Parts: sequence; structure tokens; C-alpha cells
Amino acid sequence: MGELWFIGAGLCDERDLSRRALEVLKRCRAVFAEEYTAVLATGSLERLAFEIGRPVDRLDRAELESGRRILEALDAGGPVALVVPGDPFAATTHVALRTEVERRGHTWQYLPNATILSAAAGFLGLQPYRFGRTVSIPFPDPSFAPTSPFERIAENRTRGLHTLVLLDLRPSEGRFMTATQAIGLLGERDPTGRWVPPEASLAVVARGGSPTARAWLGSRSALRDVDFGPPLHCLVVLAAELHAEEAAAVRRFAVAPTP
Repeated sequence: MGELWFIGAGLCDERDLSRRALEVLKRCRAVFAEEYTAVLATGSLERLAFEIGRPVDRLDRAELESGRRILEALDAGGPVALVVPGDPFAATTHVALRTEVERRGHTWQYLPNATILSAAAGFLGLQPYRFGRTVSIPFPDPSFAPTSPFERIAENRTRGLHTLVLLDLRPSEGRFMTATQAIGLLGERDPTGRWVPPEASLAVVARGGSPTARAWLGSRSALRDVDFGPPLHCLVVLAAELHAEEAAAVRRFAVAPTP
């Protein structure tokens, strides 16, 4: 029987791994990592491999979703680790893998870490319990242009809740949706403000959890021409009304409206 460690790597680079995580990784027989749900800073996995003294095998999305290589390593015995940017169980795929591991008679352990699901709220100064359902905006495709993300944002706003909006990424293709692209898609698919009023306050958090993290706050028109710098980016659509402490916290990120 094998044991799989789900290890969160945090939001920046290999230095965000806990001391406990490094101890575990050094005694694992096989170490895997995925970078399709998010990515760490360039070179992080190579530096990690050097520190723990064993290779870190990258898994693409198909390999992770099938779970084949991880399950084969577990069948061979000994502890196995899966290193995940952010927190492992923020992604449904990893929960499905955990269930399959149990079904096969193996055990698992969990070392959590920082996730953008809470870090964005914390950086902006918004109260995390005032967030509704998180949504994702996919890259546009002629045959797939869903409006459901914007409908969910509207539902959250009717309940007085903020919305974290995650942006599509395809690391294997070198493609990362920017906040500028996401705001543009919002304008294209909801030009009249049916779901998200044009004057609604949006926040952009870029490179959350890293030393270069920054944030901006404004309407879609105020943010339209801002240079947010390199990815990763996410959006937060704020509730129509803010708590006084929230308003004071986010004020420092405000962008002047475009003339």
C-alpha cells in the first residue's frame, strides 16, 4: 500500500513550501508536480529538485486527470508526492484523484498552503466571508462563449457578495489570460450591464502572493488602459455596498477614471 502526499506549493516559488513539506519530499520515492491550474515562478521546480535531491516529474493536464503515473508509483510502494501551486484541494481534479487513491486501497496526506481563493481578498482588504461563488472566464472560442460566469457574478451581487474571477491559463501553450482581456470580454458579452453594471467596481490583483504583487480598483472603463504587468492576474467584482473597513482598505488601489 502506498501513501500519496498532496503538497501545496503556495503562490510564488519553491521558497513558499513549508519546512514540513520539504522534509516529506526528501523521503518520497517519487515526486510529481503539475502546473496547469497555476504556475510557480520560472525555475522553481528545478531548484526544488536540487534541494530535495531527486527529480520532480511534471505532469500535464491529461496525465494528472488520468492519474495513471501517480497510481503506478503508489502501487510500487513507498511515499509519493504531488506538488501543486497554491493549495491542492482548491482544484476538483485533485479531489477526484484523492478519491481514486482511496478506492485503490492507498492512503493520502495533505499539506495545505496559500491559495488565491483567500489571498486576493486578503491583499485587497475585503472580508473573505463576503465572497460568493467563484467563477472562471475561459479563453474565447467561436463555438464556446458562455455567459454563465457573468450570470453568477450578478447572482452574487444581488446577495451583497463579492466575486473572485479566475482567468484561463494554458501554460503548455504559453497562454495566460490577462485582466485586460477579461475586462474586454466583459464589455463584449455584457455591453449594457445586464449582469455587471458598467459602473461596478472591479479590482485586479496581479501576481498575488509574490514580491511584485499589485492591485488596482476602478470601473471597467477606468481599468481599460492600465498596464497590469506580467501574469498571473485575477479579477474581483465588488459588491455594490462595502463595509466601512473594506472601503477604507481598497481606496488605496483606486485608479482615476479615464477622461
